[in-house]
Amino acid sequence: MTVIYPARRIITMNPSNPDARHVAVRDGRIIGAGSLEDLAGWGDHTIDYRFADKVLMPGLVEGHSHAHEGSCWRAVYCGYFDRMDPNGTVWPGLDSFDAIFDRLREQDAAMEPGDDPISGWSLDPIYYGDARMSRADLDGVSTVRPIGIRHASGHIMNVNTKALELAGLLREGINHPGVPLGDDGLPTGELKGPDAMELAASHVGLDRKVMSADAWGLRQFGRLCVRQGVTTATDLANPLPPEAVDMMLEVTGASDFPVCMVSLRRFQGVTPKELVERCVELRAMSTERLRLGRVKIHADGSIQGFTARLRWPGYYNGAPNGLWYATPEQMQEIYEGALEHDLLVHTHTNGDEAIEMMLDTFERAVHKVPRPDHRYTLQHCQLADTAQFRRMKKLGLCVNLFANHHFYWGDQHYEKTVGPERANRMNACATALREGVPLAIHSDAPVTPLGPFFTAWCAVNRLTPSGRTLGEAEKISVAEALHTITLGAAYTLKMDDEAGSIETGKRADFAVLEDDPYEIGAANLKDVRVWGTVQAGRVFAVEDI
Repeated sequence: MTVIYPARRIITMNPSNPDARHVAVRDGRIIGAGSLEDLAGWGDHTIDYRFADKVLMPGLVEGHSHAHEGSCWRAVYCGYFDRMDPNGTVWPGLDSFDAIFDRLREQDAAMEPGDDPISGWSLDPIYYGDARMSRADLDGVSTVRPIGIRHASGHIMNVNTKALELAGLLREGINHPGVPLGDDGLPTGELKGPDAMELAASHVGLDRKVMSADAWGLRQFGRLCVRQGVTTATDLANPLPPEAVDMMLEVTGASDFPVCMVSLRRFQGVTPKELVERCVELRAMSTERLRLGRVKIHADGSIQGFTARLRWPGYYNGAPNGLWYATPEQMQEIYEGALEHDLLVHTHTNGDEAIEMMLDTFERAVHKVPRPDHRYTLQHCQLADTAQFRRMKKLGLCVNLFANHHFYWGDQHYEKTVGPERANRMNACATALREGVPLAIHSDAPVTPLGPFFTAWCAVNRLTPSGRTLGEAEKISVAEALHTITLGAAYTLKMDDEAGSIETGKRADFAVLEDDPYEIGAANLKDVRVWGTVQAGRVFAVEDI
């Protein structure tokens, strides 16, 4: 039976039919959007008035997030800003190391006596001046339990002495770029980059299993998506071991799971050849609500963690250059193999030196293995300059910019990491559009909170917490920002034929809103209230999840 939904307004993101008042749905797909008279011509139907006073948009597409955002809520939130959990509870941000230690001690007191680990997440020392957290600091919480806190960037972890002991790292003579040493010749407790972090991660409850999410965490992530109007979300760097794939197939296959998940296999722990072969296997396992068989590569680390690779003149405060996570030879081999098998690849590139390396290696690969419409995407790509965007356009690349950085780290980028000029052109949305590069924007949840309207607000206003505007010339319009979180993001996933707009034949995915994003305006775009979502014709209200 066809169901027709009247609404106060339907913003279709379909340029040939941009606005409507009714949308017709049958078997989880859209028959059309238009007037009641036009849609009634499709035959027998019922009219469902539940959205009559709401605004409908295409279901929002989060083109860079991680499903373990849900699993993170098993651990202790150690972030600087207030944050809402999947239940709608807001956890206050912590404005000092001492406040973090106090919250960890509360967790310790709430646990049974023993040596079970304490796990934390979303730490970012850059908010606390020049101090760095040490193993001795965390020893003040517990010397019995191993303690680990993953940084907000996901690229650094702090651990206590017990965790270092269990990992076999509490010794002199360690020579690893990701394991800084103190004056005593022993590790400080800060572990940089995935290779170093993995040495201790299993001892503090932050290992690959957490990065893969679990059934509970994946369901929590689905709840977060409903709260933010998201119906398609990426899981952009999952190790995807067989047991995780089985779990994801089961959870996403449930009739009440509200999101289409797109999970990319991370390049870690395998050779380039093994990675490509595994992704070919995974692609055949895809379902309507779990898309597999895509590749994620990390070229470098994070700018605020000083692990990103920057070209001359380097970091504004003189910090040493960051870390390489993959070699040019590895990246080119992955690109060539993926192009040969028509596998989509997304590459993490924060610093401009990493961007340049990606462009060079991809250019060699695509000349060797041409592939029309590959849509390979640079993720974050925060320091790209105009010349690099021109190269992206010529190579057929897409870009997904990390607009949330303006708010969460904009002041620090201006004052500490890259300096005023580069901070003003970071995440250059206007330049990307001007140069014709297909554009999406993202949250990178759990690095920053999932919330496409907030991300759109960041791209439109480019404001920092102190009220500074970073790059007036790189602001984009509300209409352009809405495109980046719908069709723009869907395009980078090769899913614009089924998601991202409300038009005939596409999946019936809607964000159901209390406010009209155009009426609420640029300054208040982050405050658009979400009633819930419709995913493949199934209705999910925030109050019911």
